[in-house]
Amino acid sequence: MATIHHPDIRTIPLSAVLAALSDPTRLEIVRSLAKKACTCGSLDIEASKSALSHHVKVLRQAGVIHQKAEGTSRVTTLRREELDARFPGLLDSVLRAKGPI
Repeated sequence: MATIHHPDIRTIPLSAVLAALSDPTRLEIVRSLAKKACTCGSLDIEASKSALSHHVKVLRQAGVIHQKAEGTSRVTTLRREELDARFPGLLDSVLRAKGPI
């Protein structure tokens, strides 16, 4: 399996994180990952496999999530502690926000 690239948290611009979180599907993925780590296939989100893969890639490239290869799957987790240290309160505000996704 190919190496999975994750950006250094110190180099992630706020604009990249906000852009990644601005999409309703990606926001739903983040809300799901805030509850527990999972593989892409186990996310209960209405999207095609290719669309879900794209959204996960955008979140990873923006530094919002971390993926670790385990066998033929990738376990995906939210980079909560790192993001909280870099952008205090951002994830809490996003996850607490009410209204339509």
